[in-house]
Amino acid sequence: MDMWVWILAACAAAFALKFAGYLVPARFLQDERILRVAGMMTIGLLASLTIVNTVATGQTLTADSRIGALIVAGIALYFKASFLVVVILGAVTAALLRLAGLP
Repeated sequence: MDMWVWILAACAAAFALKFAGYLVPARFLQDERILRVAGMMTIGLLASLTIVNTVATGQTLTADSRIGALIVAGIALYFKASFLVVVILGAVTAALLRLAGLP
């Protein structure tokens, strides 16, 4: 029962935060600094979700072939490879590392 209270509280907080976004004046959102910060926050959130999904298994942290795949994908992104190439390189790297014995 206690968990449901926290889930409902998180839902209410998310709704309140989204609703507050509608109350922000439009001229405030036209500022170039605000647009830049909003773009960087999106990138930061995506990066943190990627890292957490890479190294977390339930309640524990693991170091396995997914880390190698993420590193190779990051290098491919650095060299401006297309998204399809990045995904294929990451998948092939994970497969090769698993074939080599890494979990």
